[in-house]
Amino acid sequence: MRVEDASRIVKRPYVTEKTFSLIEGENKLVFIVEEKASKKAIKEAIEILYDVRVDSLNTANTIYGKKAYVKLSKENSATDLATKLGLV
Repeated sequence: MRVEDASRIVKRPYVTEKTFSLIEGENKLVFIVEEKASKKAIKEAIEILYDVRVDSLNTANTIYGKKAYVKLSKENSATDLATKLGLV
């Protein structure tokens, strides 16, 4: 997958008080992603865009769009990535 394709799949990070507790407690980040993207494509896109390893991924369709709950591997810190993205 190319970086251009990955950036079309992952639209933006999703930040609320609940997602901050996920970042700190469970090493998870939440992104708004393309509605028709598969879990495999979302995982690959996040690994390419942010140079991290994804352990697990869950999705949910909401009124805000499709959310991807991404649990990062132990080698990667969600707090560090959130800081790099300017969320913290």
